Amino acid sequence: MNVLSLFDGMSCGQQALERAGVKVDNYYASEIDKYAITVTMANYPNTKQLGSVVDVKGSDLPKIDLLLGGSPCQSFSFAGKRKGMSTKCETEILTLEHYLELKEEGYEFEGQSYLFWEYMRLLNEVKPKYFLLENVMMGKKWQSILTKAIGVEPIVINSSLVSAQNRKRLYWTNIPNIEVPKGEFVHCSNIIPNAVGGSGNRGKFKNPDGTWFRQWTTRTDGLINCLTKSSGCRYVTLTDGTRRPLTIEECEQFQGVPIGYTQTIGVTKKDRHDMLGNGWTIDVIKHFFSFIPELKNILVNQK
Repeated sequence: MNVLSLFDGMSCGQQALERAGVKVDNYYASEIDKYAITVTMANYPNTKQLGSVVDVKGSDLPKIDLLLGGSPCQSFSFAGKRKGMSTKCETEILTLEHYLELKEEGYEFEGQSYLFWEYMRLLNEVKPKYFLLENVMMGKKWQSILTKAIGVEPIVINSSLVSAQNRKRLYWTNIPNIEVPKGEFVHCSNIIPNAVGGSGNRGKFKNPDGTWFRQWTTRTDGLINCLTKSSGCRYVTLTDGTRRPLTIEECEQFQGVPIGYTQTIGVTKKDRHDMLGNGWTIDVIKHFFSFIPELKNILVNQK
């Protein structure tokens, strides 16, 4: 199988393919973050790095069987600016054709979420057998625009069904017959034995005498809060009532990568935290790959 992964990050796609038992002949990765590339090449030295997505041409690639991508989310996220996709002069970009015209005319674009249209450009150019696109939960307007462009309805999956992390995401794919993972939320004590739940913001509470005080809140569902690049270090509350930051190794486990996967010479703790926050939860992506018909037939024959 030939795979093209756009916005590849630390190559969570390769981790999920490997875990799903998919044989990959060539893995082409488009990524510009040097630290994420360093981690990828340390773990998967045969990765074919292509540089920026805007420079990737479908005509330069062999037949692609699977296209992956998680385009930048900052302008879609409820925690971000929610400006969507537009030029710096605030012209909204609602179709691929319009984007390509603006790009040709040399317009500058707001933020990075407009790079969704580069995913769409390459989806049209390489015409893969299967595709998978991930992004954050967003407002109805922009979800509708992405859905119309890509041609399939998104599937909503929370990583909490496979890992003790509250991480609800949208996934668009043409892999057939996808089902949401079954089961109850995983508890964070599976990774941190004396953990109660993620420690959130300082909530504001009222004393009996009418004065106010602030107190750290703790999730009651046993999950940690979503790991993101912009959130800073996440905290966990322990059974003795204390709270502490998650270690990088714990963050790796909550995202499903092997302990030490992001530990590479020249990559700082902050770099590791950022790429984990930007990454995918491996077992969610593995779940999608398990529905690829060719793989399902192999798995059935192995039973």
